[in-house]
Amino acid sequence: MRVEALTGDALQAVLEDVAALRIAVFREWPYLYDGDVAYERRYLRSYRDNPRAIVVGAFDGDQLVGAATGVPLTDHEDDFATPLQQAGIAGDQVFYCAESVLLPAYRGQGIGHRFFDLREAQARALGARYSSFCAVVRPDDHPLRPSAYRPLDAFWRKRGYAPMPGVMAHFAWKDVDQAAESDHVLQFWIRELER
Repeated sequence: MRVEALTGDALQAVLEDVAALRIAVFREWPYLYDGDVAYERRYLRSYRDNPRAIVVGAFDGDQLVGAATGVPLTDHEDDFATPLQQAGIAGDQVFYCAESVLLPAYRGQGIGHRFFDLREAQARALGARYSSFCAVVRPDDHPLRPSAYRPLDAFWRKRGYAPMPGVMAHFAWKDVDQAAESDHVLQFWIRELER
């Protein structure tokens, strides 16, 4: 296994694989995302065209088995910058850790920590004061919630992140059990980076 930070041409080279991982992993709880390649290509274009963006790739040999993305918040969707600005945090102070996707067989081996380590290093290199991400909010009694599901809250808190009470983003996607897109609520988590 190797985990490495990818930017520029190296980032561009893995974007198709990142799209496939997003579609596969985000089908799981709690995202339940019914993704498609055309949308993924449009979404990931913002990483391909951005010299400040990062993909942290987890490779088993030459196969990408996990990826985490990050970009300055001002370079991401406005739907995500606005709630933080309303909470008094300027978007230009925030590095946004957009997604972490890892195939199930590779979980529990410390790769999630490397994903954060390398994105936070990029955030510091770009002068960000904060690192942030969003987590989808689902009701505990949702019919598709697996009985053995363990939320990642303890892992995120161990990394120094905390939820921002009342600071939410809204984003639409199609759930696996739905016929059309619907709005989803995402909770912001944040940490101040050491210099």
